Amino acid sequence: MRHTDKELLVKGIKSFGYTVATMFLGPFLLYQAFKNENHPFYIPVLILGILVAGLAIYLGFRSVNIVMDALFGKKSKD
Repeated sequence: MRHTDKELLVKGIKSFGYTVATMFLGPFLLYQAFKNENHPFYIPVLILGILVAGLAIYLGFRSVNIVMDALFGKKSKD
């Protein structure tokens, strides 16, 4: 029976923390951009919001993958 890799599990939980932060920051930036459409920084804030929202999705999948590897081990290619 495999044991949980505690160091990898901690890394996954930290990664979930970054995921949660970007999950709140992305929609906040998008909301601020759409609220201030006449502001000169509308386009840069909109682009930044879209990038942070995409980063949140990527980090979510990466975090789940790290935690799964910690709990069940890496897949072997046999």
